[in-house]
Amino acid sequence: MVGFLQHLLNGLLIGGIYALMGIGLTLIFGVMNVVNFAHGQFYMLAAFAVYTIFTLAGVPYPMALIISALLVGLLAAIIERLLLKPIRNEPIDVSMLATIGLSIFLANMAQIIWDPTPKDIGLPFPLLGIQIGPISLTPIRVFVLVSALLIIVASHLLLQRTRVGKAIRATFQDREAAALMGVNIDFINTFTFSWGAGIAALAGGLLAPIFQVFPTMGAIVTAKSFAVVIVGGLGSFPGAILAGLLLGVAESLGAAYISSGYRDAIAFILIIVVLLVRPTGLLGKEGRVG
Repeated sequence: MVGFLQHLLNGLLIGGIYALMGIGLTLIFGVMNVVNFAHGQFYMLAAFAVYTIFTLAGVPYPMALIISALLVGLLAAIIERLLLKPIRNEPIDVSMLATIGLSIFLANMAQIIWDPTPKDIGLPFPLLGIQIGPISLTPIRVFVLVSALLIIVASHLLLQRTRVGKAIRATFQDREAAALMGVNIDFINTFTFSWGAGIAALAGGLLAPIFQVFPTMGAIVTAKSFAVVIVGGLGSFPGAILAGLLLGVAESLGAAYISSGYRDAIAFILIIVVLLVRPTGLLGKEGRVG
């Protein structure tokens, strides 16, 4: 039972990160109708940014995390303006090809800047065990779990309680009607893409001290982000959170009790099982983000 609880908690930790990735991808697809194959590359760039700012420059980790997310968010805003805005009215497969090309470009750019060798970020907190009953946790894992929960809550409040959040939901429901009511669609698209990439960047920065960082790490993260969005239901914010946590727990328990070799396959098995039961996803509901 102790081992089961330990694996469950580890699964929730990773699931929180998957939830963050799913939220960002859900926002971008729901509002912009863009299938962003470069989503995992923003995660990767933030991890390398944390490596550069924290490990090499010696800036405190929390500050390095925030700076990295802001830089990636700014880069995403520039990309949206230069790459995605000119093709906004084109068929969806055009934006798909554009983001696939962007993904390849960013991965190769990272190889040129940081080289392909995996990097260790180093631990930002002392390696001391925190005992919660029979469960042992390290400070960095507690920080990651709490931070992920806070980011999820803050994102929900921004989407539901602010004017820009209402504009985002209105744009998702009916773009033309939102524009007629005075919503600046250009700003909403740029803000949403930057926000989604910034959330992915926070996820990458949070996990950077736990795993090694390398230029191709974004590919599998992108695949799992799509798994989260599909399982949760396209356009469903709560669905992305639920699916992310479910995927993290399923991977952790599957690796512990079946085989670690099946860890990455579990996401796609989960997609098949959920879609057989609920073709719209766990909380899929047409016509809204939230």
